[in-house]
Amino acid sequence: MHADLRRFASLVSWVISPVVVAPAAYLVIVLFGYASHPRYISWFYVLFVSATIAPLMLIYGLKKIGKVSDYNITFREQRFLPLLVLVGINVLGYELMKQLNAPRFLSGILFFNAVNTVFILLVTLQWKISIHLFSLGSSIALCYLHFGQQALWMLTAVPLLMWSRVYLKAHNFMQTLVGATIGFLLMFTEFKWWLSL
Repeated sequence: MHADLRRFASLVSWVISPVVVAPAAYLVIVLFGYASHPRYISWFYVLFVSATIAPLMLIYGLKKIGKVSDYNITFREQRFLPLLVLVGINVLGYELMKQLNAPRFLSGILFFNAVNTVFILLVTLQWKISIHLFSLGSSIALCYLHFGQQALWMLTAVPLLMWSRVYLKAHNFMQTLVGATIGFLLMFTEFKWWLSL
């Protein structure tokens, strides 16, 4: 029973991980909001590379050379370098989106991903916030801003992911709760300001 629960918790952590949840949210936003534009595939490609391909390649490379001990970067002390590189990746993605004349909503995703990664990086110097929950909270905020209340069903994934991360001893309860709450509130507040300019 214990082994089955652990396998299920691990599955939840991988399925509702930043490299899956974020691009899934971006895909839905692009398909249902911008598919009529001839460049929509290019916009999604930049988002996908920034949110999934680049982080996966980065973590794989760091694991290969021994800079991180596992693919989830369990140890807080090992998170600084990958987070710093991800800031640069999102800044480059933002600049590319501007060159592609992407809508403000889509380019803002990468801009605030960079800003929020800096926030996580600073927090990581002292405390281990849950990046899984932060990413999920941010993705829910984006979908809520784009689709309204019908996107709130995504909140059902929050307690499941919290349980998974705590059960796997990757985080304690407060680290998951703060991650989800701050992830949602930061992205929601930033975009409210960004879209009002």
